[in-house]
Amino acid sequence: MKKKRILVLGSSGQIGDYLCNYLGDKKYIVKKIDFRINRSHDLRLENNKIVKKFIKSSDYVFFLAFDVGGSRYLKKYQSSYEFISNNLKIMINTFNLLSKYNKKFLFASSQMSNMSYSNYGLLKLIGERITKSLNCNYVKFWNVYGIENDLRKAHVITDFTRMAIKKRKIIMLTDGNETREFLHVHDCCSGLEIIMKKHNLFKKLNKELHLSTGVKIKISAIAKIIKVIAKNEKINVRIIKGKSKDKIQHNKRNSFNKYLFKFWKPKIDIKLGIKEIFNFYHNKNKIN
Repeated sequence: MKKKRILVLGSSGQIGDYLCNYLGDKKYIVKKIDFRINRSHDLRLENNKIVKKFIKSSDYVFFLAFDVGGSRYLKKYQSSYEFISNNLKIMINTFNLLSKYNKKFLFASSQMSNMSYSNYGLLKLIGERITKSLNCNYVKFWNVYGIENDLRKAHVITDFTRMAIKKRKIIMLTDGNETREFLHVHDCCSGLEIIMKKHNLFKKLNKELHLSTGVKIKISAIAKIIKVIAKNEKINVRIIKGKSKDKIQHNKRNSFNKYLFKFWKPKIDIKLGIKEIFNFYHNKNKIN
């Protein structure tokens, strides 16, 4: 049986890196595109010959590439011209090629896509609309977490963990009362494979696909979990809450669509997932 050739756009990103390894272990032929691998992979470049070649020769494409990061990154950059321009260029050039070669693909969106006051959310909504116009699928991510390579764009669990280890304190941006749903990246990868395998079914049913646990937890509770884990490693951590409310999502509470649970279920408990991340950065800190 012919092996499926999978292209991962954004292969060095938080999810992309894990996904490439996951699919490789499953014996797919995995091709990678990320400008951090090679500047010639830059999706912002129009008529990029390398990107064109990779997309043309693929059987399925995971469109994960985006200029994005955690709440600190979004707070700093999402209102900038560069942020908006980068993501528009990425989408225009990539969707043009996916359309030209009539490729099956999955666009990585966000549960923030209905938050038009966020430039990030608005850009993801545009991506969803274009994806549907091309008769393909998109999936909404709900705060996927895991070990991250680009710490400039780190998300809340990584941020808090590294603060606890290096500074012995967790400095929160907000009062921590906002809730989130967190999904371990390994569970995310298994969900992405299911969506790929059932591409035609999901396209036909026209169901909105969400990847999350469906379990809400306060940001302050995440800090407390990390504090307990650190204490077990004889690291005393102080939690310092911010005074402001959530300015990224305006504390908006979206409803999680559990339709994917008919085909897939997350397995990794949040406490075990955070402990894995803590151990990684703790051991790395010892070496350094």
